Amino acid sequence: MMHGGGLITIDWGTTNRRIFALDTLGNVTQSSADALGVTAVPPGRFPTILNELRNVHGDGLFLLAGMIGSNRGWIEAPYIPCPLTLDDLVARLEWVEPGRTAIVPGACVADGDRVDVMRGEEVQLLGAVAAGLVPADIGLCHPGTHAKWAELKNGVIVNFRTVMTGELFALLRAHSLLATQMTGDAADGPAFREGVARSFHDRALTADLFGTRARLLLGRLAPEDAASYVSGLLIGADLAVGLDMVPPGPIALIGDLRLTGLYGAALQVVGRDALEVDGETAFLAGIKAIAEKLA
Repeated sequence: MMHGGGLITIDWGTTNRRIFALDTLGNVTQSSADALGVTAVPPGRFPTILNELRNVHGDGLFLLAGMIGSNRGWIEAPYIPCPLTLDDLVARLEWVEPGRTAIVPGACVADGDRVDVMRGEEVQLLGAVAAGLVPADIGLCHPGTHAKWAELKNGVIVNFRTVMTGELFALLRAHSLLATQMTGDAADGPAFREGVARSFHDRALTADLFGTRARLLLGRLAPEDAASYVSGLLIGADLAVGLDMVPPGPIALIGDLRLTGLYGAALQVVGRDALEVDGETAFLAGIKAIAEKLA
């Protein structure tokens, strides 16, 4: 199916990376994860790191995706405007070493005054379609630090939008007046679902966030429920943005299953169905689809 020496792919993010070695049939033979994200790599060290990986995994085809192709990474792989297909990604691979090492480009939207970018998620979204994990015409959400909402038509990413939901949650828990109460993990339950409903219908996130403080002071919210309630507020606001840009019907949730579970519960609150796809499975499906087109 692939390069005679197999395939090594790295989902290389800002703070972390995940490495997968696949055999010529596309089966994962080895995987690992560490904190050597692109910002942890000193200038000029990427070639040395790649050579070290070749010593471990052999002389296979290396396909790198994510922030490794950003202006903070190794070599910048320019964004491709939507509409975007797998064929577009293959045609615009940034070959660091011809035939041996390539970086998958990201995607962008530049529609009038609205602009947006993604790196890495495009592999998962298109990979889920290529593997038959989601329909070719569907609205998708990739929850995370920067949640991505996208619309696919006939397997093509035609539009997407980013919402800083996860980053806002982290900032509120670390630096806001709610920080001392937001000590637990966010979980589905009455407080979470109340937050989703309030934020989705009120469309007044900043006011509702301060309202969390008032609820705590007046005994309307238990301190142990603060993180879940705030998470519900943020995800409810996230849904209010995302559902406005995707078609009716179920939403495909792709990513970490703990997060997709929370988003699935939130979608229940607002009357939408969801199907969940593991992000690692989708990423590998996308990388294998790219490798197949190079064979």
